[in-house]
Amino acid sequence: MYDNRSKELDRIVFTLDICLTILAFFLAIWLGTIFRNDKPINIFEHLFLVPLQLTFIVSFLSYSGAYNSPRDMTTGRYAWAIFRALGLAFGLLLGILFFLKIDYISRLVILAFALFEFICLFLIRLWSLTYFKKTTRDNTNALRLLIVGTGERAKEVVHDLLKQSEWGITIVGHLDPDPTRVGSDINGIPVIGTVETISACLKDHVIDEVIVAIPRSLLQDAEPIALACEEEGIKLRFMADLFRVQTARVTLTQVGHTPLLAMEPVAQDDAQLFIKRIIDLSLILLATPLFLPLMALTAIAIRLDSPGSVLFVQQRVGLRKHLFPMFKFRSMYHDAEDRLKEIEHLNEAEGPIFKITDDPRVTRVGKFIRRTSLDELPQLFNVISGDMSLVGPRPMSIRDVDLFDKGIQRKRFSVKPGLTCIWQISGRSNLPFTKWLELDLEYIEHWSLWLDMKILFKTIPAVLFSKGAV
Repeated sequence: MYDNRSKELDRIVFTLDICLTILAFFLAIWLGTIFRNDKPINIFEHLFLVPLQLTFIVSFLSYSGAYNSPRDMTTGRYAWAIFRALGLAFGLLLGILFFLKIDYISRLVILAFALFEFICLFLIRLWSLTYFKKTTRDNTNALRLLIVGTGERAKEVVHDLLKQSEWGITIVGHLDPDPTRVGSDINGIPVIGTVETISACLKDHVIDEVIVAIPRSLLQDAEPIALACEEEGIKLRFMADLFRVQTARVTLTQVGHTPLLAMEPVAQDDAQLFIKRIIDLSLILLATPLFLPLMALTAIAIRLDSPGSVLFVQQRVGLRKHLFPMFKFRSMYHDAEDRLKEIEHLNEAEGPIFKITDDPRVTRVGKFIRRTSLDELPQLFNVISGDMSLVGPRPMSIRDVDLFDKGIQRKRFSVKPGLTCIWQISGRSNLPFTKWLELDLEYIEHWSLWLDMKILFKTIPAVLFSKGAV
């Protein structure tokens, strides 16, 4: 989004969503208290619904399109998006309550909560849609831009601005280094001056922003433009396509008095990453009653089966190639690392990974916990500590990473590693390394909260049926 008004409206809508969701919850409690005379409702027993449902609702609202720009939406589309999001959120909540056998939560409160929440969320979007249409009905509040340059780069930026404009944009004119072009027009937009006369142009016209779209060879002449904009208090933007590289996101930060332009090959929204973290911790917390007994039984079985530590701890390569200790239940004999060189020639996997179908170093219990993925359970502690996520490319050992033969393979380190990813639901160890890497890169390029949820749901049958496990 080019115009800051879109970001401001998004923040307002998101804040109202949070506040009115809390209000809808207390309205539901109040209604339940009125209609349930037989058994008073304990508000403290229901409080955990607020953070849990906030996480679910915001995630599913984003997936269903309820945060799309008002430019592309109607009241009907917003209503359908909210209905889908709440259906998924409250359906998931009821499923959790059913499987965990939580009986003290009033179903009347949940029903009222869902009804009030729909009304609140719909009214918020009805207001945003009305405000957007009223603001953009005429062009009086449109951003007024001055483009420095008349070449192909200038034409391209004008085309993109007009195409992506949400709140309205008016191109006041162009400036050109060549005085002979003043008075001509570029696709119907007049050339109103030269770079040398920019101060006069800014004084004579109402300008909100100046965009510099001149060739890189002329950037050394841009200082007078910056000084003129500073004097007039006008925002100045530069086209940042300085190099012929594909970037997913370009950001600018200030270090002291020095501006730094950042070009990121992988763009992930910080707000969605925060929600992803909340989902990770929430799901682990909810699943703790199930996983703790499994982990205790697995630890006892490992201890009885073979000598050595219950846990296997190995340094793995994580986000941005930082090393961290990854935990697993030990599935091999205690001297497995020392015996690796003896059997490395038996490797059946392609690429820089080591896999053998019948690895002689694996214990009897180890074969079972590998097949059922129970050996991965201690990595939940890695997720809690923040070194890993529930969904992400599998963390690789230092040995495997040192054998990478292509730079693009290291792009997988631009995201946090995880317990499961697309490879887990697509064949696991049956896949060649090249396909494994391809799926990791596909996940990175198309990451979203909804993709994470789909992978988590599809991982369950993949693990239960031991699909591709070794």
